[in-house]
Amino acid sequence: MPVETIRWTDKGELRIIDQTLLPSEYAHIPLYTLAAVWDAIKTLKVRGAPAIGVCAAFGVLVGIREKAPKDVQGVIQAVHESAQYLATSRPTAVNLFWALDRMTRVADENGGMQSAEGLIERIAEEAREICEEDKRLCRAIGEYGAPLIHDGDGVLTHCNAGGLATSEYGTALAVMFRAHELGRRFQVYVDETRPLLQGARLTTWELLQAGIDVTLICDNMAAQVMREGKVQLVVVGADRIAANGDAANKIGTYSVALLAQAHSIPFHVAAPYSTFDRSLASGDLIPIELRGPGEITRGFGKQTAPDNVKVYNPAFDVTPAHLIAGFITEKGILRPPYTESIAAAV
Repeated sequence: MPVETIRWTDKGELRIIDQTLLPSEYAHIPLYTLAAVWDAIKTLKVRGAPAIGVCAAFGVLVGIREKAPKDVQGVIQAVHESAQYLATSRPTAVNLFWALDRMTRVADENGGMQSAEGLIERIAEEAREICEEDKRLCRAIGEYGAPLIHDGDGVLTHCNAGGLATSEYGTALAVMFRAHELGRRFQVYVDETRPLLQGARLTTWELLQAGIDVTLICDNMAAQVMREGKVQLVVVGADRIAANGDAANKIGTYSVALLAQAHSIPFHVAAPYSTFDRSLASGDLIPIELRGPGEITRGFGKQTAPDNVKVYNPAFDVTPAHLIAGFITEKGILRPPYTESIAAAV
């Protein structure tokens, strides 16, 4: 069932599902200030590449209201300042920068408008369109990806690429939602996704809400589940995809791709075109966010490692293109060679 991850109300208020509270509490929280939007993205109250982009687009509107510009040039300045600030929240998900670029471009292109109010409304229209586009694209991804799932299949996914990671329907989970809507019966295995358990907390919650048969496993159980023949397909999301098809996603995805190759299981990535970054020739150039040690040593408030132990905590890894069977996009499924198919589909 679709979830309304991000909501821009009729009163001009930005509200999001606080994903740090799930699965024990389902609550929309308001983001009244630009700093609150930045913090929500940084602390994973809102997460998932498409959702981050949508939230940032509406965050620019929050910044405009907070700065209260008096004329057209003031509005343009407020947009640029808000976008520059929000761009510092997280480095890996390209959708964040894509959405902010759209917002600043619209402001610049409409700088000849007569009134600040008119320009603000045009900018607000762009934010709403980014949100609606995401919903349409996710539905299309579901349509193209659903035929990959057959009755009796086992499907494994890693992290969360459902409605919570987008504005409504998801990317990787959209494939499963649509297959379920078409009446197919299949089993989904969900990696818990250490250290923040997005699979355990979020993906299983979404699949249960949709009535899909789901089984939670620890990350280090994926190989055994594959060996037992329980998995016929892997579908994951992505946060940034380079021009050659190398794909950055939540840490642990690369391991899953290697396991899928070892067991001759097709590994697919579901993502909208806004996640492709053709300015980067390969995944070696994708910036990888490093997060604090407390996520590992004191996860969810309980100490699980000795004080002062050194910690390495990359939030993402990069799966090389040769391990990926196809990219499920809103324009269809892209197949190797990816340098050609990605360029041709734009």
